Amino acid sequence: MPTMRALGPGSLSSFLKTVLDIVWILLLAALAILAAGLLYGVLAAFNPDMPFADRVRFEGLDRLQAWAVALARMGTAVLFTAGVLVIVSGLRRIFATLKAGDPFHPDNVTRLRVVAAGLAWMEVVRYMVWTLGALLPPQAAPDRPNLSLTAWFAILVVIVLAEVFREGARLQREAELTI
Repeated sequence: MPTMRALGPGSLSSFLKTVLDIVWILLLAALAILAAGLLYGVLAAFNPDMPFADRVRFEGLDRLQAWAVALARMGTAVLFTAGVLVIVSGLRRIFATLKAGDPFHPDNVTRLRVVAAGLAWMEVVRYMVWTLGALLPPQAAPDRPNLSLTAWFAILVVIVLAEVFREGARLQREAELTI
């Protein structure tokens, strides 16, 4: 039975790069739709004559308060989607080097650090949303987030992996100079 290669063309990393490319395109489309929806929401909040402007409702809130809640949620979705887009973008570039058979490309260190920063960004946004949610009416405030040790552990693992890749790139450079 043939084994699946991890690096190079036709490998598992090549397949994952293709999947990440598709996800990246879908995320770009989602971000564009969310940003357009956010812009429309800002305009509709102050112009009740716009189509669908009267459809945003929350129990016990007037029209402007309901729009404030809807816009806060849409803004949160934009921030989270942007964070995921940054992460997927970094992973796409890493997997491109894996597909090319160069796992210890020096740029992968920075890319992994960007992925870690994206993960941290998403966690910080969760806490910001909860904190700013205190400004919203009680029936629309988000639930208090729990401290996700898994997320912070994943961030630390990616930071350590960046250092492993940095050391691997250094060793690869030394080996190239030796030969």
